[in-house]
Amino acid sequence: MKIVFLGDSLTWGGYGGNFVAELQNRLTEHDIINAGDSGNTVINLLRRIDDVLALQPDGVFVMAGGNDAISNLYPDTRPYYRKAQGLPDGIVTPEQFTQAYRELLTRIQTAYVLAWVGLPPIEYSPELVELLTQYNQLANDTARSLNIPVIDLMAAFAPAQIPERPPLTLKIINRIGEHIQSGWSDYEHSRQTGQFTFTFDGLHLTPDSASQIAAMIADFLKPYISI
Repeated sequence: MKIVFLGDSLTWGGYGGNFVAELQNRLTEHDIINAGDSGNTVINLLRRIDDVLALQPDGVFVMAGGNDAISNLYPDTRPYYRKAQGLPDGIVTPEQFTQAYRELLTRIQTAYVLAWVGLPPIEYSPELVELLTQYNQLANDTARSLNIPVIDLMAAFAPAQIPERPPLTLKIINRIGEHIQSGWSDYEHSRQTGQFTFTFDGLHLTPDSASQIAAMIADFLKPYISI
């Protein structure tokens, strides 16, 4: 089967661990395509779905929500989402998220392509975890209403206690971009210094956690893709 993984930087995997690459190693009999794009919201995924469907996949695994929640919770990040992601107001509200998610999944189903939904994990701050959990619930409800299987990675990875941290800012987002451009990869030191568990900055996966997520997704998909 040809399976496309459609998402944001967690799916892209160019900054931190790459669970899609790990999946390719686990699902060698399938054609795995990475369609992750850093910074994307579900609105961006909807804009890109025609390009994904043009690949004629048998299935599309969708995972988004982190950037949507960040844009809502942290106003200082909105210039990034306006300029880099083309969101007019720099924010994805819960209502916009639900509408775009439903349209995205419906487009996939209308093309007679299998769809699966992953609910992404995050651990930057208690407030962000709480808000992304709400967005994840909206994604879950939308997928379930369309009989689309869901895997909840937030429930599997979010730590029980998360320290309070300062709001995410445009400066922090720009620093991420600088790290990507420079090839920075001191993930483990950053994880320990920041007191994170499965990420190195509260947002992006460590290589170890990406490997764990790949194993979970592989087990989740196998009943649907057995050949």
